[in-house]
Amino acid sequence: MVRDGIYYALALLVVAVLIGIWTMPSLAVVPLLLAVFFLWFFRDPERTIPSAPGAVVSPADGKVTGVSTIQMEGEARTRISIFLNVFNVHVNRSPASGVITAVEYRRGKYLNAMNPASAELNEQNICTLVTEDGYHIVFKQIAGLLARRIVFSRRAGDRVARGERIGLIKFGSRCDVILPVSAKVLVEVGNIVKGGSSTLAILPPTQGEF
Repeated sequence: MVRDGIYYALALLVVAVLIGIWTMPSLAVVPLLLAVFFLWFFRDPERTIPSAPGAVVSPADGKVTGVSTIQMEGEARTRISIFLNVFNVHVNRSPASGVITAVEYRRGKYLNAMNPASAELNEQNICTLVTEDGYHIVFKQIAGLLARRIVFSRRAGDRVARGERIGLIKFGSRCDVILPVSAKVLVEVGNIVKGGSSTLAILPPTQGEF
């Protein structure tokens, strides 16, 4: 359970008690139901992390909405996009083991996360990770139509493990993983993935394209 869920739930329980005392007790049902929802929404289940060499795991629960080749800094990259609806677990996990070399937070819009333009225009946190084999992986937490807060708990210079919890996006949102084109993609559009346990791609055993 993410602590935020406990805070929201406690606040709503207080509201429910006050409503029950000062007004009609039946009206307290609404904040009580919201308290239950927040406890459920901020759930944080344990996951079995794949141990296969070179595995890149999903950073979030959700649906794969895009697998495409993009240009980044003049070089071709493979981008895998994952859409999180309000019913998905919203805890984010590191897609691979390595060292975080850069973290950049960009202010922006709150377009629907299903909109391709959201990858560049929406508010987002961009993390660059260098794996133990020297690959550069970019992981984006992208705010959606409902999301209004992105949480990232690591800093540049931190070492992270594959599948380690590294953040959270509150409510509907999107996560992008940008890989070298040499990565073997194992998912396709429409696949449902689980953060930390679903393998998105496999990186070759030696340093590939950047």
